[in-house]
Amino acid sequence: MNRFIMIFTAALLLLSCEDKSSGIPEWPWTDPVEEVVPTLDRWTDVSSSFGTLPDYIKVYKSPEMLEGKKALAYIAVADMKSAQWDVWSVASDDSYATEDSYKTPSDVYGAGKWPVVINGGFFYSSDGQNYTSSLAVSSSELLAYNINYASEDWVTIYYPTRAAFLELEDGTFDACWTYLNGTDHFMYPVPADNSWSSKPADQPSAEYPEGGKAFAAVTGIGGGPVLINAGKFTDSYDEELFGGTYGIGPDSDQPRTAIGVTEDGKMIFFVCEGREMTEGVKGLTTADVANVLRILGCVEAINLDGGGSSCMLVNGKETIKVSDGNQRYVASTVMLK
Repeated sequence: MNRFIMIFTAALLLLSCEDKSSGIPEWPWTDPVEEVVPTLDRWTDVSSSFGTLPDYIKVYKSPEMLEGKKALAYIAVADMKSAQWDVWSVASDDSYATEDSYKTPSDVYGAGKWPVVINGGFFYSSDGQNYTSSLAVSSSELLAYNINYASEDWVTIYYPTRAAFLELEDGTFDACWTYLNGTDHFMYPVPADNSWSSKPADQPSAEYPEGGKAFAAVTGIGGGPVLINAGKFTDSYDEELFGGTYGIGPDSDQPRTAIGVTEDGKMIFFVCEGREMTEGVKGLTTADVANVLRILGCVEAINLDGGGSSCMLVNGKETIKVSDGNQRYVASTVMLK
């Protein structure tokens, strides 16, 4: 392994959610909750608090409790029959290095005046060099790839498929898993069967995991884990290797950011506060976020970078209190207008 890969794990801890537990939770990632009737009933429309928004974009504040925990969360809900979404990202090659500068969400808002901006995927820095580790696609241009390796000791190397939320050429949306193998880039309907407690699975290819096809998307953002796939609770953090010593603390309460889409074509941006920026508000697990998004009607959804990166701007105004105290410079954002 070369040196910048070895540095990646420590850097990721500083840039995303802190890991609080390396154990695998008791719940499975195959639909642990009962069927739900999608509803916004407990959420309060606060759109007018953020100035003028297009009538097809609404902003809601959460109830005081989500998943049995004190919460402070916001969602932006956009009817994609009228709304547009896009991704800003630094550009990188298959080494994940970039010469571009990170930006705060406010920087991105200032450049384009998007009504809603959230932080995007994962990233890291080492020795003054910036790297991105999550996929980004804008106007069919592939700007960055999902990271395609992971290790806890840098002796045993794993090759995880990682989450991507995509708009396809036919206008449909998909939460899937991707992998870059040399010059071949694939997307899959299921993740490679990895776990820190098992030997590495085969390196993903055209044949493994099943259902793979050549990557293609008009717009897309990477992150992980997948939270909802084809309407089913998924939270595939074990398979994507987001748990463990150098993970994102998926089963601990943290600030979180996520993106999803409902069956009737509503895109949802989700962000929740955490780390006691508001007294008693610790945050949510990725499973909590999956359950919340299911109740809101999402049929495809993924987790994005969280912790100090979590931020949502509406007309340039912050919703939650960011846990770093100031907005973090990030490698990508997702926007609505």
